[in-house]
Amino acid sequence: MSTALASATLAETPTAGAAAWTGLIGLAVAMGIGRFAFTPLLPLMQQDAGVSLVQGSWLATANYVGYLVGALICISSPPPPARAIQWGLVSIALFTLGMGLTHELSLWFALRFLAGAASAFVLVGVSAWAMPVFARLHQARRSGQVFAGVGVGICLAGLVGLVAGVTALGSQATWISLGVIAAVFALALWRQLASDGVRTTSAAGGRAPLTRQAWTAALCYGAFGYGYIIPATFLPALAREMIKDPAMFGWVWPVFGAAAAVSTVFAARLLPTFSSRRLWAYAQWVLASGVVAPVFAINLTTVLFAALCVGGTFMVITMAGIQEARRLGGAQSAPVVALYTAAFALGQIVGPLTVSMFHGGLLPSLLAALALAASSLTLGLTARASGATV
Repeated sequence: MSTALASATLAETPTAGAAAWTGLIGLAVAMGIGRFAFTPLLPLMQQDAGVSLVQGSWLATANYVGYLVGALICISSPPPPARAIQWGLVSIALFTLGMGLTHELSLWFALRFLAGAASAFVLVGVSAWAMPVFARLHQARRSGQVFAGVGVGICLAGLVGLVAGVTALGSQATWISLGVIAAVFALALWRQLASDGVRTTSAAGGRAPLTRQAWTAALCYGAFGYGYIIPATFLPALAREMIKDPAMFGWVWPVFGAAAAVSTVFAARLLPTFSSRRLWAYAQWVLASGVVAPVFAINLTTVLFAALCVGGTFMVITMAGIQEARRLGGAQSAPVVALYTAAFALGQIVGPLTVSMFHGGLLPSLLAALALAASSLTLGLTARASGATV
């Protein structure tokens, strides 16, 4: 009987390949659709639903706030990783479908808020579910495949938005299409996650408090969120001014997503040579150069350079940052990952507010680059105390 039980447990435990594909698809749906699909769909909503730029900004903020709330819930009451992924994906599918079934602005706010919260659950769940599998099987490079899912999802949502723009499909039908895609993938992953054989350490009862090093690194991760969101939010607007042809402009978001997907796979191969902390710090310097480039000249070259720097590093930093969170958190890494996610979400909220405070201009970009530089320096200065090297 013991042999049969061992065989059943082994069969239930996912292989590295199965965990990688499950994580990739989960993040593609959660981030590509639940978080970032709004960017390529906003022009369609402006055209056929009369959404103003101010309303679009508030809808994006509602998603950011939901992401923050979801992360805070994961800190206070960490959910079982597999269940967080399952119900998070189902929720994202439902909330995305809802966007195409109503014209009420108040309902849109609620749906974007809830989709943001569900996305945070999936990100924390995937990190806590897949990473231990790779560690146990000595397949750390597979983490690059998992985090490439974000870029894949962004590329998919961008292509759907491009087709919708060229064929005049309309924003309602496009939201419904993305909701159906999300539902199909959520159902496809349900069985894999239902037979979850991954053993995770319970956080109940004697959960250790977060260390000073974890809080410091989380602050650096929040600075990344602040520095990243300013170009990620306003580069499309600059590109729209430079590229007049809608069909050409429609390729900006898919290419951005493709760069994010490829960069994580490449960066994962560097992890045996570079520590996650070093990779994080170096990538932020590249991101900072992209943030500051349009300050010196606003033209198509600098916009494309900035897009390449942002698209090619933001998921590398996310992957390396979560790897560092797992290192600092050890067996109780889920709350640390959730803390990072909350810090990132808070930075995303503060970034656009800074732009509004200074009425646009160059100062917000300079502040974002300064925050990224300070974050990288802090990671280096505190490396020895955290037990890492940069």
